[in-house]
Amino acid sequence: MTARPFVPWPDKRLKTPAEPVAGITDDIRAIWDDMVETMDAMPGYGLAGPQIGVMLQLAVVDCSEERGQAIRLANPRILHASAKLRTHEEASPNLPGVSAAIDRPRAVTVAYLNADGQIEERDFVNLWATSVQHQIDHLAGRMYFDRLSRLKRERLIKRADKLRRG
Repeated sequence: MTARPFVPWPDKRLKTPAEPVAGITDDIRAIWDDMVETMDAMPGYGLAGPQIGVMLQLAVVDCSEERGQAIRLANPRILHASAKLRTHEEASPNLPGVSAAIDRPRAVTVAYLNADGQIEERDFVNLWATSVQHQIDHLAGRMYFDRLSRLKRERLIKRADKLRRG
């Protein structure tokens, strides 16, 4: 397992939808292992393939307090989202130093290919739901700040640029 480097914003891969995974292979499992190590090294609650330059619909999520509970998802899609929203301060290692409060459904039901290559449906709530939705956005070529108004998004990106330049 190896922690991988993050693709820096505004790399076009972060704006490009990822390709579906045809099936779960040892290569896919090895990528997931690297993703878990990279996520834990951040530390963060989730990671999507495009964030490290892997243009496949792969994600990992671990919102457990003790860690080591990572869920590996391929081709995740939201089947149902609650009407009740939850606000959470979101950030990304692809644009370090900035964050924004984002409203997302408090609970989602997601279908995905699991590590055994089986289609699984799982309910996620609170932070787990936020993280899964954040990763699904990455897989669709969207960043969390794409959910902000144009003005707030521009301010956030300018602030990140200023931090990057020192």
